[in-house]
Amino acid sequence: MTALLRLAAVPAFALLMALCAQVAVPMVPVPMTLQTFAVLLAGAVLGGGWGAAAVLLYLAMAAVGLPVLADGAAGLEPFIGPTAGYLVAFPLSALIAGLLSRRLDRRPAAEVAVMIGAHLLILVVGAAWLARAIGVEDALAHGFTPFLFGAAVKSVAVVGCAALLRRLPAFRS
Repeated sequence: MTALLRLAAVPAFALLMALCAQVAVPMVPVPMTLQTFAVLLAGAVLGGGWGAAAVLLYLAMAAVGLPVLADGAAGLEPFIGPTAGYLVAFPLSALIAGLLSRRLDRRPAAEVAVMIGAHLLILVVGAAWLARAIGVEDALAHGFTPFLFGAAVKSVAVVGCAALLRRLPAFRS
């Protein structure tokens, strides 16, 4: 994939993140969404650096007030509220997903393990931030444990979708 194509794909993946954020199961204090699917898919398809750039663009869109986060949230509040830790972990997780995915020669089982690890990073950082407000036990009960099954399912989906996208001429590397 050329640098120009990757540059064009960055806003496309940021838009995908915005769309996936709207697919939400309302939960308190953190909704369950498809955001992390799009975050890790960006890394897996675009590579670590470009995937992280797509995430940073997505977060910048939210910070300047575009309603791209779950439930149409926007502005700076999500970056200091209960979801802040999850959002902060997104770029690093996309970077890790992209870098490790390529190093593993894209073996499906190994890629799924990487995506699960990247999801766990998001959940750990998110729950750690959340624990500051509601305590460790409640953060684990409401901001970590309920998301584990979904993280596993989304990890498998990321690997499958990334493999399909990489077959397209535009995304071959």
